[in-house]
Amino acid sequence: MNQILPENKFKPMQKKQATCKIPGYDKIRQKHQELLETPNMPVDDSNGVFIRYQNPVLTGAHAPLEWRYDFNAATNPFGLERIGINSTFNPGAIKWGGKYLLAVRVEGNDRKSFFAIAESPNGIDHFKFWKKPIELPQTEIPDTNVYDMRLTKHEDGWVYGVFCTERKDTNAPQDTTAAVANAGIVRTKDLIHWERLPDLISSSGQQRNVVLHPEFVNGKYAIYTRPQDGFIEVGKGGGIGLGYIRDITNPVLEDEKIINQKAYHTVYEMKNGLGPAPIKTEKGWLHLAHGVRNTAGGLRYTLYLFMTDLQDIDKVICQPAGYFMAPNYKETVGDVPNVLFGNGWITDDDGKVFIYYASSDTRSHVAVSSVEILLDYVMNTRQDKYTSLESVKAILQQVESNKTITEG
Repeated sequence: MNQILPENKFKPMQKKQATCKIPGYDKIRQKHQELLETPNMPVDDSNGVFIRYQNPVLTGAHAPLEWRYDFNAATNPFGLERIGINSTFNPGAIKWGGKYLLAVRVEGNDRKSFFAIAESPNGIDHFKFWKKPIELPQTEIPDTNVYDMRLTKHEDGWVYGVFCTERKDTNAPQDTTAAVANAGIVRTKDLIHWERLPDLISSSGQQRNVVLHPEFVNGKYAIYTRPQDGFIEVGKGGGIGLGYIRDITNPVLEDEKIINQKAYHTVYEMKNGLGPAPIKTEKGWLHLAHGVRNTAGGLRYTLYLFMTDLQDIDKVICQPAGYFMAPNYKETVGDVPNVLFGNGWITDDDGKVFIYYASSDTRSHVAVSSVEILLDYVMNTRQDKYTSLESVKAILQQVESNKTITEG
């Protein structure tokens, strides 16, 4: 009688897949850890308004190794970087659980941007990304690209992220550069789980630079805009606008008007846009914005400040002449040269302000000031009177007033 054997008794044993680490793993890990732990020291050439720091707080090299490498030697025998990270820039910012968090625009070598949270214990250095980037929920029309998220802790109890969503312009199918921009909106209670709301509904052109005000205004959501005719071309648009939304889950923009105009022969002659949500102070709402001017070498982006009234938030009450911060020599170099862009800042309880900005669409930095100093700068720095002669008169007036101090 033949014996019936178990079905798999004589099947060959499955060879286990190798789980060895890639060549150079320990060196790659050590180098990355050294970068994350590099202290950041202040630069000693401050103008008194803010203090720069020596190193960027985030670069492409700060991205987690797990995002970039397949560590399995069986599938990556040469230890190659599989997913390249090109840059980390234009971060939104928020103080959360006692830590300083940035919602960073991370751009891969494939030119696709996405968002990821990086945190620091002190706001200056030791920034580390969370393990996973944010997987944004989609609307009916998926985003092609997303970038430049502003975080706003709103009085309705939600943290909102408003960002630019870019899609192909279907009206120009043969033009592979033609795009349409709008403001995408998400919200969260924990910065981990995000709810996608409908994109901004606006009749005033493309909206790629939109910021949510942190408080209700007459029971409505207030939102800062920058309407423009095209994806790049401003046309008849430009300027920082302000409008209102009745229901954030159906974000129809109403009563939009420009509150901060472009102006000829200024640092915001071509276009301007708000950075982060404004800081509420006893004197007014403090705003950080970017201004764009044209030069023989291309566009130049700088940062400037202005202040609006506490009650009438559409009324600008102070605006110093010129820029607040411009790229220094090192910061002029990058993917898009000669650019500073800031859409995140954090105010500590003691009034210390951490200003997060990016240089040349490549890396992220921090500068530190205080509410007290920024108010002094905004309220007591002369306003622009738009001619060379008036600039000279301001200098002469200051020279004369200084004589009582230097020659007295």
